[in-house]
Amino acid sequence: MIELLVTIIVFGVLASIAIPGFSRWLPNYRLKGAARDVYSNLQLAKMGAVKDRGEWAVVFDTGNNRYQLVSSGADGAYGTGGDDVVEKTITLTNYESGIGYGHGNATEKAGTSTDPIDDDISFTADTVVFNSRGMINSNAGGYVYIQNDKNGSFAIGVWSTGLIVLRKWQNNDWQQ
Repeated sequence: MIELLVTIIVFGVLASIAIPGFSRWLPNYRLKGAARDVYSNLQLAKMGAVKDRGEWAVVFDTGNNRYQLVSSGADGAYGTGGDDVVEKTITLTNYESGIGYGHGNATEKAGTSTDPIDDDISFTADTVVFNSRGMINSNAGGYVYIQNDKNGSFAIGVWSTGLIVLRKWQNNDWQQ
């Protein structure tokens, strides 16, 4: 009985040490997962456009804290003809830990700019449209910024060539 009591006390001490560290680690882990999912869904939209030989879009909805993958439908052009199909809807709040659109404690735009962040989604009309060649229909490209309740942040960007990048704000700079 004494051995059982000592074992329970040892587990209790270990748990009291581990739980605070785990609670600090979990929000950043969830943010990283959400950022990787945004990255993966952008890749999915790009590949869907190439496969279907039409346009696919990722539409960011800041008001509802979600984004959608939308295929162009039968006419092959996003936003025309009313035949667009929502393929997937992702709600950022499902990740918990205060995950949502925002730049956390990041002070400058991702990429080569040192300008301050003025918009959490820099894509025109908060939408990225991939064409049948896997490139985007905008010459500028852009970034979407997501954050957690600990002010951690990631930037997920798409360049005009269709290249998708993921960056984390760390040590006052964007890391790849």
